Amino acid sequence: MFSFELLAKEDDARTGRLVTPHGTIETPSFVPVGTQATVKAVSMEDLRKIGSQVMITNAYHLHLQPGEDLIERMGGLHRFMGWDGPLMTDSGGFQIFSLGAGKAHGVGKIAPIFPEEKDRGRHLGSKKGKSLVRVDEDGVEFISYLDGSRHRFTPEGVMEIERKLGADIILVLDECTSPLHDYHYTRDAMERTHRWSVRALEACQRTSNRRQAILGIVQGGAYQDLRQQSATFIADQGFDGYAIGGSLGKSKEEMYQVLEWTIPLLPQDKPRHLLGIGEIEDIFEVVKRGVDLFDCVVPTRTARTGTLFAKGAERCRIHILNAQFKDDPRPIEEGCHCHTCCNYSKAYLRHLFLAKELSAIRLATIHNLYFIESLMHQIRAAIKEGRLATLKQEWLSSS
Repeated sequence: MFSFELLAKEDDARTGRLVTPHGTIETPSFVPVGTQATVKAVSMEDLRKIGSQVMITNAYHLHLQPGEDLIERMGGLHRFMGWDGPLMTDSGGFQIFSLGAGKAHGVGKIAPIFPEEKDRGRHLGSKKGKSLVRVDEDGVEFISYLDGSRHRFTPEGVMEIERKLGADIILVLDECTSPLHDYHYTRDAMERTHRWSVRALEACQRTSNRRQAILGIVQGGAYQDLRQQSATFIADQGFDGYAIGGSLGKSKEEMYQVLEWTIPLLPQDKPRHLLGIGEIEDIFEVVKRGVDLFDCVVPTRTARTGTLFAKGAERCRIHILNAQFKDDPRPIEEGCHCHTCCNYSKAYLRHLFLAKELSAIRLATIHNLYFIESLMHQIRAAIKEGRLATLKQEWLSSS
């Protein structure tokens, strides 16, 4: 029911075929984020037309609302969502981090995860606050952001939640660390994640008739010895695949180094998933280093602000609200075959955003997701033909 086959390699970059009970994923592949069983602003029909191969939802959010028991009664996530393709569920480790150390340190997914990254001269971060999480050896206790109720996640309990949700690929509970955590805390959290991973895997092995692939998560922050220890340990546990999570350093350069320390220690014959990366320039860098799957909210979140992907623009982005597009009759991207570009002009999209029409967000999201899928199709072809470096140059030389 679950298999992974390598098809071609160019240095460390690779393309493959990941088979799941609900279909096949051609890798490397971008994974749209549908945190609460929906990708914001678009329907499942939209995603199928876009060409999305797989989605990732979140066990933490779905546990809080509407609850895994209700979803199980509805026939599982696939039927509940109306999505018949491959589906992943994250354990919620990052969300728990966001309510805990992320909140205390002012680092999270809404603010950039790289504290040293600058934007227009400002230091980027989120507002600090009091942690809503308590971590111990058994698991995590947290306060719901919805109603203030208390909840407890254990490695075994999260596996049961994900069993009820019924995704094809599930992730174990882990403890994410902040880029601002010191070496000793990062090491302790990594070792705790290792113990939790063993417990989660043992719990899954006790469940009969399971049709889900389980990904172990490599932690260790931006410390070389810890990343290598974690990669070696997780690789030895016999998971169906591997995710690289937690703090990826204080800058993108540190993230790339983390991948170079980690990936060579993971089995070649199993898929690798990178959590939370989706900028165009980063896609080339992580694929170059051997990542097979990666998820991120960037394409959908930026679409909702009117920021649209366009090849050749600075950072492959334009902002549709800029006055230069007021009278522009052209599509967002010449030659793009998405529904938005085939039917609407930049001038019209700008009008929709200024008028605060809901259709603006849907049309922008369709374009951004299609843009990423088109890029991934080109990347897979380039790896097979040994020209990934050339493709990267074509895409980013004028950005």
